Amino acid sequence: MDTQGIPPEEVPGRPDYANEAVFRRNTLPPRSYYIPDTSLLLNGIWRFNYALTPAEAPDPSIAPSEAPDSFEWGDLNVPGHWQLQGHGKPQYTNVIYPFPVCPPFVPTENPTGTYKRPFIVPGDWDRTSQLRLRFDGVDSAYHLWVNAKLVGYAQGSRNPHEFDVTPYVKREGTNEICVRVYQWCDGSYIEDQDQWWLSGIFRDVYLISLPAENRIEDWFLRGDLDSQYEHGILNATVKIKASSAATLSLAVRPLSQGAVEDGNPDAASCETTVNSDGDVDLTLPVKNPRKWTAETPDLYEVELSLTANGSTQTIVQNVGFRSVKVENGLICVNGRPIRFRGVNRHDHHPLHGRAVPVEFIRRDLLLMKAHNINALRCSHYPSDPRILDIADELGLWVIDEADLECHGFYDAVARPLNIPEEMDYEERKKLAFPQAAKYTSDDSSWEAAYLDRMEQLIARDKNHPSVIIWSLGNEAFYGRNHQAMYDYAKRVDPGRLVHYEGDPQAKSADMYSYMYTPVSKLIELAKIEGVKPDGSFEKPIVLCEYAHAMGNGPGWLEDYEQAFQTHARLQGGFIWEWANHGLLTHGKDDVSKKFYGYGGDFGDEPNDKTFVMDGLLFSSHDPTPGLIELKKIYQPIKVSVEGDNLLVSNLYNFVDLKHIHVRWRINEFPSVPRGDDNLVFYGTLDLPTVDPGETVTIPLPDAVKQAKPGLDTWLTIESLLREEQPSPFKHSSRVAIFQHQLISPAIQDLAAWRAPENNTLSIWRAPTGKIEFRGDDFTVFFDPARAYITRWELNNEPILEQDPNTHAAIIPSFWRAPTDNDRAGSLQYWERFGVNAMTSQLRGFNLDDSNSEKMVITTTHFLSPPILSWGYTAKTTYIIRATGVVHIRVTLTPSGSHPEHVPRVGLNLRLNRGLDSVEWHGLGPGESYPDKKSAQLIATWGMDIDKLQTPYEVPQENGNRMKTRYVDVIGDDVQLALRAAASEEGGPWSSNADPEFSFVATRHSAEALQKAAHPCDLVEEDATLLRLDAKVAGVGTAACGPGVREDLLVKVEDITFEFALAARIEWFNWVRT
Repeated sequence: MDTQGIPPEEVPGRPDYANEAVFRRNTLPPRSYYIPDTSLLLNGIWRFNYALTPAEAPDPSIAPSEAPDSFEWGDLNVPGHWQLQGHGKPQYTNVIYPFPVCPPFVPTENPTGTYKRPFIVPGDWDRTSQLRLRFDGVDSAYHLWVNAKLVGYAQGSRNPHEFDVTPYVKREGTNEICVRVYQWCDGSYIEDQDQWWLSGIFRDVYLISLPAENRIEDWFLRGDLDSQYEHGILNATVKIKASSAATLSLAVRPLSQGAVEDGNPDAASCETTVNSDGDVDLTLPVKNPRKWTAETPDLYEVELSLTANGSTQTIVQNVGFRSVKVENGLICVNGRPIRFRGVNRHDHHPLHGRAVPVEFIRRDLLLMKAHNINALRCSHYPSDPRILDIADELGLWVIDEADLECHGFYDAVARPLNIPEEMDYEERKKLAFPQAAKYTSDDSSWEAAYLDRMEQLIARDKNHPSVIIWSLGNEAFYGRNHQAMYDYAKRVDPGRLVHYEGDPQAKSADMYSYMYTPVSKLIELAKIEGVKPDGSFEKPIVLCEYAHAMGNGPGWLEDYEQAFQTHARLQGGFIWEWANHGLLTHGKDDVSKKFYGYGGDFGDEPNDKTFVMDGLLFSSHDPTPGLIELKKIYQPIKVSVEGDNLLVSNLYNFVDLKHIHVRWRINEFPSVPRGDDNLVFYGTLDLPTVDPGETVTIPLPDAVKQAKPGLDTWLTIESLLREEQPSPFKHSSRVAIFQHQLISPAIQDLAAWRAPENNTLSIWRAPTGKIEFRGDDFTVFFDPARAYITRWELNNEPILEQDPNTHAAIIPSFWRAPTDNDRAGSLQYWERFGVNAMTSQLRGFNLDDSNSEKMVITTTHFLSPPILSWGYTAKTTYIIRATGVVHIRVTLTPSGSHPEHVPRVGLNLRLNRGLDSVEWHGLGPGESYPDKKSAQLIATWGMDIDKLQTPYEVPQENGNRMKTRYVDVIGDDVQLALRAAASEEGGPWSSNADPEFSFVATRHSAEALQKAAHPCDLVEEDATLLRLDAKVAGVGTAACGPGVREDLLVKVEDITFEFALAARIEWFNWVRT
């Protein structure tokens, strides 16, 4: 090799970073990921220079001894991104390119980071060894110099590259590495994934020493099974460099103790002699090995050794024995169809971007297992290589995806054509996708670059049993280059399947794959797509992305799960996505205001704003309510009640339920909590053997028959892991939960709850016309000018207060702050109809004070927005009783050109701020909505107002609790409590009332939530705001996918609802005890 280094450009006069034919120069062939003991980790502090263009960057070919260095250098952490360390700024786009679309050319303003650091070759390394520099991830392209000599060039940000630096390195003394990294390169056009644009050396850097003359270059280990899926065959293809006779040996032993105990061989081995360079194939039979699956991740340790001239090189690799095929049109592992309960995951850390510590990665995967997730799609590039070791160990089905996406070409085509976003997606695809594909995917000049990304993917990750499917990339349209990638994958690794959603006819894929398909359409596709006249089909269907988890969502999970369970061809899918990508930052003017930033928060233009906040985890990687809901939907054990029996179904694909023990309890919930969990009976159930896919019947506990009438009584069944479980199950104690109501409760008796000593009621009219209804210890204030209650006092302390905007303490309302899904779907519709700006016109008022035990007010209002002519006629009846109970009945009749649906229908109440905690009986402890409530349980719950809120990183509607029987808002300092119920014992309309309602208790108005960009921007009201709703809309997935299901919308139609309110002195608040 010429130790003078390679020329600065492959094609003179044309930068390597703007030439689609140049993506690797002087790199070694890609290989399996393995870091030997003879390696030096070069992470840490590097010297760094930031320049706005490559021309302004330092010239690493000039040695420091040859000329003075006039450039400004600082320190930078490696791995890391320079935008997160004070240079440039992060930029977020989902689809669009942040630069002009003219591939392969890139902007002149191409920020360039130059890194340098010294290193010394360890003295105990073989002085004749081959020395390699390995970079596991550099965004987006880079040249490498060693001791001022240009060694090579590489691009492909999420792919590793190795360089043979043996001729350039001094074995004694100090060497210097210099890496010039370009923010943009021609590869950026095909790295347009939905994430932050972040640059730099963001994965590990190693100096590696390998034997010079005789060494193992690469290995492909395949734990195959025979046709009966019983016995194993370890097939090894080993690439050898051998300059003399050498012995290659292969040994396999069980990694888990369980495999030995089952009588499998402790070890098996074989060897062969090699004399020259080339591939060597070895085969090793293994009798009845334990099979690797996501449910039984049994691993075997393989040791490859090459011995020559008295020296031995040893490689240790874990493998699993398993088979992956499409059989009878279904994806099968070890002969059995599987179900994907999956998620899409990007590499993300809130401080470090894609430079993710391995402990953080492990925590992610442990969270997945703890929430019944069994599958992982690495979107949309090869993840940190260590993730697959963890997936192998814990048990996850993995779709491993090539670093390829060029979605931005869509906008380059669609915007000039003025294709409207509201057009049907399939129609938009017909107009834009063929033209978009011509840029790169269907351009033969890019074929080598596409193939390189497939080659890199397979080479690095081919030995991992968790990887059962390769993916050709994401949202890169479809063209000849995808066919070339598919052909390559099938040629070098026929034992895995290939996925690509962008191929609608599945010409270059082993399955049909879709995104965000509505449930009804998905079921239709299962019946017709690729189905032959006899009803058979050759390929299954998966959803590579569904249930977009942005903000308060996703909805539809139950519907999708039902479709998967009832249509075998639908083999599940992968939620978009695992985590929000917020980057922790602070306000420009107030550094104490910290928040997780999204597109535009860093002055980045253009950007796609909040679309990067669409995960099941917050940016801190703590669960959102969406993940809690998903765990319930994904639970692999289904329980139901049929007569006097329980039906228990095993939804696992491979294991029975021996690892599960079942615990049951019966709770009786009185209207006045006892301060305990209301537990009356409990016990365990003995499960018989329940094989995968089977259902068994077992009797209900005898205690069910002892439940008392009149109380809200529930049976709860929990499926828990046994304590002595093997490793794949040590992630969460509760696997599944089920509730069944045994007895419905009696209607609430608010007078008994209030327990007044006396029952007198009088009326007082002020000279101003205001009216006061006075009881022994309470006063209700009424404004006849507007005909609303304006205040309620108990012992002269306010319970309800007048709202400064509506001048009412209780008023009908239809508005809530929009969710992210509303913003993409219904928000503009609602605002067009003025639902957010309703006004109140008094049309009638009557007071009947003839009865000293109760006084009745009837009012008629017309609730309508400015500009428009539609509205609700609201007829409201207030019954104020001497007992201190206030009944409110509202009948709404819409008229005019009204919207079809609104966000909610109910009442807004403004309470004394001192009422700062809540106790309720209903679904909890978390929030619930009509299409996002499965994970919540019926019980009596209690918590502070602040804890009722879900702190979504983009403020929005949150904190609703459904199926509520009563809610108490309590104040420790003011020693007051207000109870609300939807009906009351002996009430005037209880026979017609729905006993369940929804509530929200908060300090944030809908306007404050809608206005705030981040949680730190939220402004609290000097009050507690209580929302009592007869109906609330679902959340849906309209940010990217179907909106709210039709029957879960709040239709504008005639409706009557009622609430009963009462207040009392509260000396003891059990919520906080």
